[in-house]
Amino acid sequence: MTPLIRITLMFVVFVDLIGQGLVFPIINSLIMSPKSGFLPEATGLGMRHFNFGLVVGIFFLSWFFGVVYVSKLSDSIGRKNALLICLTGALAGYAITIAAIMFNSLWLLVLGRAITGFTAGNQPIAQAAMIDGSTDEADRDRNMGYIVTGVSFGLVGGPIIGGLLSDPDIIGSVASFTLPFYAAFVMVLIAMALVLFCFNDIRADRVPYVFRPREIFESLWRVSEYPVVLLLLPVYSLFMIANVTLYIFVDNYLTSAFGYGVVGGSVAMLVIGVALATSSTFLVNPVQKRFGKRTIVGASLGTMMVCALAFALIPVAVLTFIPIFLFYFIFGVSYPTLLGLFSGSVGGADQGWIMGVTTSIFCLAGGIMSLAGGGLMSISIHLPFYVSAIAAMIGLVIMALTWSTPSIRKLTARPQQAAAATPSD
Repeated sequence: MTPLIRITLMFVVFVDLIGQGLVFPIINSLIMSPKSGFLPEATGLGMRHFNFGLVVGIFFLSWFFGVVYVSKLSDSIGRKNALLICLTGALAGYAITIAAIMFNSLWLLVLGRAITGFTAGNQPIAQAAMIDGSTDEADRDRNMGYIVTGVSFGLVGGPIIGGLLSDPDIIGSVASFTLPFYAAFVMVLIAMALVLFCFNDIRADRVPYVFRPREIFESLWRVSEYPVVLLLLPVYSLFMIANVTLYIFVDNYLTSAFGYGVVGGSVAMLVIGVALATSSTFLVNPVQKRFGKRTIVGASLGTMMVCALAFALIPVAVLTFIPIFLFYFIFGVSYPTLLGLFSGSVGGADQGWIMGVTTSIFCLAGGIMSLAGGGLMSISIHLPFYVSAIAAMIGLVIMALTWSTPSIRKLTARPQQAAAATPSD
């Protein structure tokens, strides 16, 4: 795989994730601030929390329903064509979101997020493309780190773009809630050009594709054919619940507890992005050489549990950024590690499918926790973060109870240990 192809895939993921780092703080301010004018000023706080959860939840649930089709489609029509389909959906979603803000329409905003979500399959396709071009296990895990780097820079770039272009104190009267979306629209066009002219499919074989409405659930049910995947999935699911619950409601909490607006929310997203970018870019390989993958995931779950509790309990606004940073610093190592475990548990022909499954679980967790979290925030703004901590704790317990089989031990060992592993390990 050439450096140009890696850069193209990283940029595609970067653009994909800009939408989250950019959109969440702006949506939070639009919906939660009575002064934004987006919702009637008399809208109660509980309804604002519900609407925030609805908009975010629709995005993730649409992503869940779309990702299985798009990921499997990439095995049939090629990674390149599938990436272009996703980017076209992103363009349409941004255009509708701009219209929603201009006309103060909650339902247009929901529609825009739904379209963006349904075609937000770039990350698993890029992951599968990176795997296609990997030469061995170490190269695969390194390439998964590059994907997380693209994710990280997207989370960094999104808040910067959103904060700068929406703040009149920084760029003057041209600032608006819609300007960041215009910028994102242009970057999607650049990503499309890179895919068209710089990316070529490495994997030449194609799998026939037949569209079936039940494909989503059949794709997930298919994991029952893979015993190792079945052992990985509960831990990964709880890992993702802990992650998305904190991630989705960070801005909402900072606004409700400390009165932060777009800039404050963007700073939180920036901290998350910097933490992810630093660890996923520089630490994945060194940490995996020093520690077994089970140790990495276990340490991550423990840290995530402590950080989620600390975030909810710290009474000083600026100090909450410390547990946020630590949470995502270790997440940046453990996430590509988990992706590598899933990749190593199936054959080459199923890489697109298994990456789609991992993203589906992420999206389903995001959708469920967005909708549930809006209600939880109405009861207490701390509740979602207690849920995040409990999920990490349960994941840690399940991992201790189920990750002791020879197949899991071999898969999660350091490379030199895996090479020497025997059924008696």
